[in-house]
Amino acid sequence: MSRFSFADLGPDLILDALDELGLGVSSGLLPLNSFENRVYQFLDDDRCRWVVKFYRPERWSDQQIQEEHDFAAELAAAEVPVVAPVSLNGQTLHHSQGYRLALYPSVGGRAVEIADLDTLDTLGQYLGRLHQVGAAKPFSHRETLDPERLLAQASTAISQSSQVPDYLQRPLAAILSPLIDKVLATFARQPYQKLRLHGDCHAGNFLEGSQGLFVLDLDDARQGPAMQDLWMLLSGQRHEQESQLAVLVEAYEQFRDFDAAELALVAPLQALRQIQHLGWLAQRWADPAFPLAFPWFGDAKHWEQQVLTFKESLAALDEPPLRLLTGY
Repeated sequence: MSRFSFADLGPDLILDALDELGLGVSSGLLPLNSFENRVYQFLDDDRCRWVVKFYRPERWSDQQIQEEHDFAAELAAAEVPVVAPVSLNGQTLHHSQGYRLALYPSVGGRAVEIADLDTLDTLGQYLGRLHQVGAAKPFSHRETLDPERLLAQASTAISQSSQVPDYLQRPLAAILSPLIDKVLATFARQPYQKLRLHGDCHAGNFLEGSQGLFVLDLDDARQGPAMQDLWMLLSGQRHEQESQLAVLVEAYEQFRDFDAAELALVAPLQALRQIQHLGWLAQRWADPAFPLAFPWFGDAKHWEQQVLTFKESLAALDEPPLRLLTGY
């Protein structure tokens, strides 16, 4: 667990790893927002700005990480504006003292405003282009979205977590079990094409700067339905989501056809994300960074609210899918 939680990843190890790559550091190491990995921005001796990512040990294999890098390079070659790892001495994946790391150019900018319809139009085009590349061939090593396995892992982690108050363990299990059953039943009756995806396509993984808008962080790239990358850009009430979806899909279809049947996957994907997120926090709780960043995870009010949220998600699975509006 000490290795898994980065307990021994200190400044000296980081500087030694960069020195092995031939990079001197002339600035401090600025930690960037990342919980799954450890990511730092720095200036080298030539005043060039870089980002180095240290992968969490024991999470991905070398083959899976390399496949992520190769996918990023494939996207960049197709002129999809993704921030891809830099090749040094013919390699993008490097090793130092038991850690895997990769170097990226630092792209300055700000988080995108996904409520802006012009931005959604751009993101829809980007995802259409990304999925066009992603559909060309499958991954050989990276995971395929497997709701049954993911939900089983997450529910086990939640049920075993010491952060759930004793008096809420039974009510939580009572709503989580039928929610999981209904999510799996929805996936079972809705076939979809599996393609290579970004996998974690929330607003924080896009950056808008002076050079335009860039796609960041393919760390969760996997195979699954196109909707997995689209639904996370929707927000607000149902009518607002339908308007946003119309803009996204119209832009998306400039590059790739969209299967409207996948609209039935929005609610189960949302519920899957909710359950996975709680399971992820439970699984990572031994990492000292997590209690500091998520102090509410052990709060009884949080778990009381979570029971209500799961009830709402269960009800949402019985509602008609979002409509695909026209005229945008």
